[in-house]
Amino acid sequence: MKKPLLSIIPFLTACAGEPPQNIGVQEDRLTPCPDSPNCVSSFESDEEHGIQPLNASLEQIEQVLIGLDEANIVNSEGNYLYAEFTSRIMGYVDDVEFLHDSSSGMTHVRSASRLGYSDLGANRNRIEGIRESLQGN
Repeated sequence: MKKPLLSIIPFLTACAGEPPQNIGVQEDRLTPCPDSPNCVSSFESDEEHGIQPLNASLEQIEQVLIGLDEANIVNSEGNYLYAEFTSRIMGYVDDVEFLHDSSSGMTHVRSASRLGYSDLGANRNRIEGIRESLQGN
């Protein structure tokens, strides 16, 4: 007997995980990455987690995010933008934050998986894809 499609919905929603309570701006910085390799941040300096900030305003970044089906902007306030990215097949949710530094004109970024240990480079690839989209504008 085949199981109805509705029986897998609880499993798929479990992939989303709970929104983190420790993200946001703290002392003019985004939260540090955990030790796991499923996070990148422009505030990190090690090879595994470090990534360059984006040379863009929050408005430019927001326009890129609006065009991405997997992105959902949760909060955009002042010099901070927070979005959730949901994977198409499994429904995994990653939390992506942007913090604009008006003095340098750069926007710091942090992208982290809610669940699991490795992301197989998904967070780094996402930020580099956003960077490429910004350069095309």
